[in-house]
Amino acid sequence: MFVFVCKGCGSELTAPLSQVALPVHARQTYGNGAQLPVLMRSGTFAVDPDPWGGPWRMWDEIEPGEAAARGIYAPVHALSDGPPGAAVIAPGDVRGTRLMPEERGGACCGLDGAGGPNMACEACDLPVAARVDDCSLWQMVRLSADAVHRVPVDGIQPAPLSWAELVEQGEKTPPFEPIATWGGRLGSNHYWSWSPQWEAAAGRALAHLLVASQGRPVRVPGGLTADVFQRELDALLPADSPERRAVLAGPGQPRPDAGVDILLVPVHPQTGQTWTPASPTASAHLVPLPLGVWLWLVSTRPHLPVPASGRLPRDVLRDDPLPLLPNHSFWADWGTFQHTLVRLPAVRSPWLRTILKNLPHGHLRRPLLML
Repeated sequence: MFVFVCKGCGSELTAPLSQVALPVHARQTYGNGAQLPVLMRSGTFAVDPDPWGGPWRMWDEIEPGEAAARGIYAPVHALSDGPPGAAVIAPGDVRGTRLMPEERGGACCGLDGAGGPNMACEACDLPVAARVDDCSLWQMVRLSADAVHRVPVDGIQPAPLSWAELVEQGEKTPPFEPIATWGGRLGSNHYWSWSPQWEAAAGRALAHLLVASQGRPVRVPGGLTADVFQRELDALLPADSPERRAVLAGPGQPRPDAGVDILLVPVHPQTGQTWTPASPTASAHLVPLPLGVWLWLVSTRPHLPVPASGRLPRDVLRDDPLPLLPNHSFWADWGTFQHTLVRLPAVRSPWLRTILKNLPHGHLRRPLLML
């Protein structure tokens, strides 16, 4: 367990926290005017290795080789020159700070942190963090790596759960959820939509799927997996060459066939490690999915083919009233897709550069991108 303290005066700035992996949707901008919840669970923190916020430099201002040294291998609109390595926490875990109203910046309905720190240490006034709670952004506090450091404290750091324990817990992320919007003349409102977490997860996985495709068409399993990936893959990849096959694989799942080219596998939510088969094949490319999304995709949905007596099982969809579903096809998150793809060395291949340059934006949700 750790607390974060101010480098200026040593004051404690957080509650005791344990480290987990950074959620894939941490940099997502979703929709327009949406109220997204808190990113991190209370009592946890994650480290974002990439810079965030101002100052910014346009791509044509970047020196040759500098972007590659930062792990970016294809052109982007602009690069942040903010400090990397921020600790991301829930706003409720902050202690001993105050907001700096003069650093609000140009946010819409709250604070976006794009201009740098907007919170100061209450004891010495050193700018230490950026509060993010604007519409369409996940709520969080980003502790600046150059203004705070973490100190071990008494307390038991729980050991990471095993894959078997994670599967047994079964914390799935539903693919649909209500999205709240900011209140207008008629008060607050909401609409039913595909989960923003699923859209971000698909954006990251789609970038890895393109790399794994080697420029050939890819076929994913039917059902919800196909709803999430197949339309985008068919739009981005040629159809005139032999297909590569992708399957879901992971703890508790049957061993993939020898001829499978791509494995859709879970990422450990505490360590950030991607699941690897016990006997990996050199040709199988691993595509990461958040554990909650992966668990939903591999779970068998119960069905009642004939009338039955007694109460309906908890997970059976009732038909009265009809279940609420999104009114549009699934869209992968463009911002997460681009953020991932430009950081994969394979994007330097001419065919992937062409896809990135000529991406059919109608197929991917395209928010404001924070690189």
